[in-house]
Amino acid sequence: MGMGKSSSVLAAIDVLLFAGAVRKVLVLAPLRVARSTWPEEAQKWNQFSHLSVTPITGTQAERRAALDSEADIYTTNPEQIAWLVEYLGDSWPFDMVVLDELTRWKSARIRQGGKRSQALLKVIHSKVNRVVGLTGTPAPNGLIDLYGQMLVIDQGQRLGRTFSAFVNRWFRARPGSDPRYPVLEPMAHAQDEMQALLKEVCLTLDAKDWFDLDAPIVNTLYVDLPPKARKHYREMEKELFTSIAGNEIEAFGAAAKTIKCLQMANGAAYTDEANDEWEVIHDEKLKALESIVEEASGAPVLVAYHFRSDLHRLLAHFHGSRALDKQPSTIADWNAGKISLLFAHPASAGHGLNLADGGNILVYFSQWWNLEERQQIAERIGPVRQKQAGHERPCYIYNIVARDTVDEQVIERIETKRDVQAILLDAMKRRNDG
Repeated sequence: MGMGKSSSVLAAIDVLLFAGAVRKVLVLAPLRVARSTWPEEAQKWNQFSHLSVTPITGTQAERRAALDSEADIYTTNPEQIAWLVEYLGDSWPFDMVVLDELTRWKSARIRQGGKRSQALLKVIHSKVNRVVGLTGTPAPNGLIDLYGQMLVIDQGQRLGRTFSAFVNRWFRARPGSDPRYPVLEPMAHAQDEMQALLKEVCLTLDAKDWFDLDAPIVNTLYVDLPPKARKHYREMEKELFTSIAGNEIEAFGAAAKTIKCLQMANGAAYTDEANDEWEVIHDEKLKALESIVEEASGAPVLVAYHFRSDLHRLLAHFHGSRALDKQPSTIADWNAGKISLLFAHPASAGHGLNLADGGNILVYFSQWWNLEERQQIAERIGPVRQKQAGHERPCYIYNIVARDTVDEQVIERIETKRDVQAILLDAMKRRNDG
């Protein structure tokens, strides 16, 4: 994420549409990305603002209505491909397909693949002229992951028509592994041969060729509050009071209201004075974090949270994740690559802590005003730490921001270092003027 894959493809689509080489484009992407990111990406750039992007999401009636509308690009999530193929039948209109996060198709097989893979393969090589796959991590678990991804790209022309032929050509069972369920490892010649075969259809970008590695690569992912959550947020913002599932939530003063609004932007609000109980009002930020973790494809991710309610929800949602605690073994496990998802409070991950060996991806799940704490946790895996640890790799930072909430004012504070009170007053003035 952040290397410009989406905008690069939009530029190609624009040229192809103008030249008449394609008529309609289908993008298969994670739900949140299909629903929001692609339409927003097209509108963000002046040169693409004329491209119409229609998400095919929601109820079956809403999806049918989207298909009936006229657009250049249609976006939907992979879970809808089987329905889409069946519903359109012989009237399939898409002559170009973009697979945003190609690794989602790494299990594709001509015969044994799942329902989604079978539906995609049914149309992608018979009714589609151009296929583009996007991923930042094409082989997260090794070369074995390349087969399914390339099958949907070239119908097995380069790596083989069947998975068994692919395995027999480039892999062998690891000595000592169970013969019934052998652990496959690539032969010495496998990587060079595969790279040579895939070179003509793959374009690789290296972050160090495009970015200054002395600065983090920062991306902001916006989420929209669902209507019910938005209603509670607006009540708290205007009345300093709301009721969620029969629990009365009240803020005594402007500062307390801001904290409650930040909690609600994250997805839950405390219902008692001791901050031991809370009510969940949405999971949009959890879904956004899912997409980051998914695109990381196994690369470790450090997540900064602020409220205890956030930590409890994160641990419950992401199985196998860990929280940074006072045990030295936790830091050792992270730096040894044994933890794929680590949650840390910025106040507990400050001065002197080195987490650079464990990873180079940081996500701010919760937004908070304290700049020093924010900068401190960023530096735990930041560019300086990466170089000190001997890693010539960029540092990626993601902000998950709830649109039209106090989250946006926190980001403004981070970017401008303006006074918090001035930012909040300006935000309320804009809201009232609107």
